[in-house]
Amino acid sequence: MKSVPSFTILMMLFATMSLVAQTGKSSLQKSTDEGMFTITETRYWDAARTQTGYTLFAGSGRSYLIDMEGYIVKQWNIGTNPRLLSNGNILDATKSDPSGFGGFQELDWDGNVVWTYIEKRSNYFPHHDWTRIYNKKLKAYTTIYIANKNVPKDSVLAAGANPANGTYTDVQMDALVEVDSLGNIVWEWWFFNHIIQDFDATKPNYVGTGKTVANFPNKININMPGNPLKSDWLHCNSIDYNDSLGQLVTNSVQGEFYIIDHDNTFIAGNPAGNIALAASSAGDFLYRFGDPYRYNQGTAAAINSTGNKQIGGSHDVHWIKPGLPGAGNIQIFNNGEYLGERVSQSYIFEVNPYYNSSRVNTGAYVNPPAAGYYTWTYPNKDAMKANKSISNQVVWIYASKDDQNFYSTIGGSEQRLPNGNTLICSDTHGHFFEVTAGDTTIVWEYINPVTTDGIKTVISDQYPMYNSVFRAYRYLSDNPAFKGRTLTRTKTITGKTPAYFKPSDLVTGVSSSGISVPQEFMLHQNYPNPFNPTTVVSYQLPAASHVDLRVYDVLGRGVAVLVNQDQPAGVHRVSWNATSMPSGAYVYKLTTGIFTQTRQMLLTK
Repeated sequence: MKSVPSFTILMMLFATMSLVAQTGKSSLQKSTDEGMFTITETRYWDAARTQTGYTLFAGSGRSYLIDMEGYIVKQWNIGTNPRLLSNGNILDATKSDPSGFGGFQELDWDGNVVWTYIEKRSNYFPHHDWTRIYNKKLKAYTTIYIANKNVPKDSVLAAGANPANGTYTDVQMDALVEVDSLGNIVWEWWFFNHIIQDFDATKPNYVGTGKTVANFPNKININMPGNPLKSDWLHCNSIDYNDSLGQLVTNSVQGEFYIIDHDNTFIAGNPAGNIALAASSAGDFLYRFGDPYRYNQGTAAAINSTGNKQIGGSHDVHWIKPGLPGAGNIQIFNNGEYLGERVSQSYIFEVNPYYNSSRVNTGAYVNPPAAGYYTWTYPNKDAMKANKSISNQVVWIYASKDDQNFYSTIGGSEQRLPNGNTLICSDTHGHFFEVTAGDTTIVWEYINPVTTDGIKTVISDQYPMYNSVFRAYRYLSDNPAFKGRTLTRTKTITGKTPAYFKPSDLVTGVSSSGISVPQEFMLHQNYPNPFNPTTVVSYQLPAASHVDLRVYDVLGRGVAVLVNQDQPAGVHRVSWNATSMPSGAYVYKLTTGIFTQTRQMLLTK
């Protein structure tokens, strides 16, 4: 079934511009992306629809934990890509630059250093990301990090690299390195051990007679088209561990992410054996997503055509955690670089790697080209967007209607929240916002006031990264990290009293013909999907209509009437509890006087 682009992320901002004369709010309250003045810190808060909690982020070497209004409740003198551990400690890099640092530090709640790890090997260069996991084989916590590892020129040529593609004097490939609490290396996985090539038949990693790189989606082409070997070749920038699967995922900024096996390549008490096992075929990709052209199973991106390429300039790939809407799916920040679009923008993608071409969850990884594509037809000609192929495995997309209102050239993060909302951090402009699942309405927004030349209450037009934030995380008040601790808010970062807009401000400032009224009829994909046993269906009406919304089984028999009444224009949502229904696929159908649309949902028990 077709998916559709999400609503604009800056609906609230345009509405606030019309409020100025009526409410007396500052006329500086405008978008960072339009070259105008921007008021920093909390700018909007719909308390009834947000996932209330505390937001952690870093700016200029300091980490801040703030409440929804922007008041500081805790801060630490470290700040690159911080995250709270369950014991209340904070883990971060030793240097406030995600692109490269020597190691990591763990600070306790009071800021005391309780653990330090420094990479001492001269040919390894830690960068961007790490994850703390509980290693079930060791029965202990370990830390896995990304590090570029030098590859000598003779090794590159011996592996079948085409000499015409480069000098190969500074080649690096990313490795995933695991260390225990004593700093011992207990496991390592390296891209160089999982390469394939079709250039030199005399080399042991040659594809073989009658085969091509397309026969090996579980390996990476050392002569990758469009990306010759170089320093920081793949530029991986995020890593996540799935405890139930025992697997790791990491992404390349070039436009792919990769899932590999960790637990089945780990032997307790045998680091050398672990490294050898991870270097074997047991460590080949279990799944990859993003650009099948890289392994000759898709078309390349070109001007005005994304081809089969799905993501570019990506960051923060991770599994949605158990218990959250969409659990088990993979989220990724799709910066939108290198996609061939005439006008670039960023997206949030949610991917179900088990979907086949019928969008049925198979319970096993499906190679994305086998799952196929649908055509995303952009609804507005003035956005200057060409239609593009979207994988059937993409189950949710977030994007702004106005392309440039959400665009981070580098960095960024996204986090699914317990109420189904998603917290997004746009790195380039230090912009955090929380959007709802169905109608993707902004319900909270914050601008980082910490800039490269001090703390600012107002930011003028600046070059990217002036107030950048690599990632932002939301922690609920019942998080184990806060157990036994008093969270007392002190002041905002700027010291000013919060003065943000609320829903009542928008309602009083926007007429019935304002932009909050949808421009077209639309039935959205239910969320979550697959679901058990409750899901939410949302839809939009550009005018008052009689709405008939029903659910049918695969035989066409009606099983539920969700709506049968007159409704006003706007965005509507309804929940369906399928406790009494058997597992399987269902179809839901929206009918108005002049519009009909159907979509499919999957109940899994």
